[in-house]
Amino acid sequence: MPQPLPIPFPGVSEAPLITELVFPDAAVTVRGEFTLNEFATLTPDNLDFLRLYIKVRGNLKEVERILGLSYPTVRARFDALLRSIGYEPEVADPRDETLRLLERGEITPEEATRRLKSR
Repeated sequence: MPQPLPIPFPGVSEAPLITELVFPDAAVTVRGEFTLNEFATLTPDNLDFLRLYIKVRGNLKEVERILGLSYPTVRARFDALLRSIGYEPEVADPRDETLRLLERGEITPEEATRRLKSR
């Protein structure tokens, strides 16, 4: 029975070079040099996270609920996933935290205004 790719391979940081593809039912073997795309080299944890993220249609709050993790932890895992496929996570707008606090009633509108003006 075929096994998943042993990625990451201990002590090796480069992506593997695939030299043979076998299609057993068609009895076809293709030899050459093939690279894997960024998704094929994800760790099992990142791949599971990506599958869940796709299943819930990109809703990080739903990922949070299903995994039973805090939103910052889910966001950190998402950022790690982005980095692993070659994207830098977007830098959070510092105003977002002020607006979240205001929305939750943790600060007054006056405090939110003061914070937003000081940026």
